[in-house]
Amino acid sequence: MASAAASSSSSQRRYDVFLSFRGEDTRNNFTAHLYHALCQKGINTFIDDDKLERGQVISPALVAAIENSMFSIVVLSKNYASSRWCLQELVKIVECMKSKRQRVVPIFYNMDC
Repeated sequence: MASAAASSSSSQRRYDVFLSFRGEDTRNNFTAHLYHALCQKGINTFIDDDKLERGQVISPALVAAIENSMFSIVVLSKNYASSRWCLQELVKIVECMKSKRQRVVPIFYNMDC
């Protein structure tokens, strides 16, 4: 269901990084390169599989991956905010930032600021 790099040395967190992104905007370019670069550095990174079934709410597997990550990298692209799925991920990420002290790194990709 999900891809991840080698197991993390942390016993409390399953992943070092959770990647949140709009698949159709960045999956096959920026986010793929970022994922591979993180993995090459030994950073245990969660990225959702493009075959992951979409629904009205994010899956329990994604919620667990967010909750069990030390960092979330949010790749904010042109269409990120138009995705209900992405916004639900972002809400969960912010909840974890507040309650679990998860760190969040935003990346603005190909956006006019």
